[in-house]
Amino acid sequence: MLAKLRVHTESTIGSLEASTSRLGHILRHFRATTCSAYDTHELPSEEAARGRRTAALAAKRGDVSERAKGLAQKGRSGRRRRTFNMSTYKIHALGDYPRAIRMFGTTDGFTTQVVSNRPQMIMKC
Repeated sequence: MLAKLRVHTESTIGSLEASTSRLGHILRHFRATTCSAYDTHELPSEEAARGRRTAALAAKRGDVSERAKGLAQKGRSGRRRRTFNMSTYKIHALGDYPRAIRMFGTTDGFTTQVVSNRPQMIMKC
């Protein structure tokens, strides 16, 4: 929530830096202790989606063998094991927020939305 403040001071940015650092330690501890205690697998819907992608790829290649059909229907090897992934961009970018706020201002002052380079016509009535 600190990153979403509309007004920042050096103390709020310092608190954001400290909180982000603590969160990183907590997430690494969570991954090392809690995550290793549980055997997690992908959801049935994820397995089914993977099977559909495999079938579509096999059809695109023209592979109509019985083995390819069977693998596509089963989703290759059943439900795959899943682990907590700390290498996502969202987690990686958290450490950059304080510096970005210092450089560009609060996060409500700009957008990351992709815009077209094409000039837009403005109609005046």
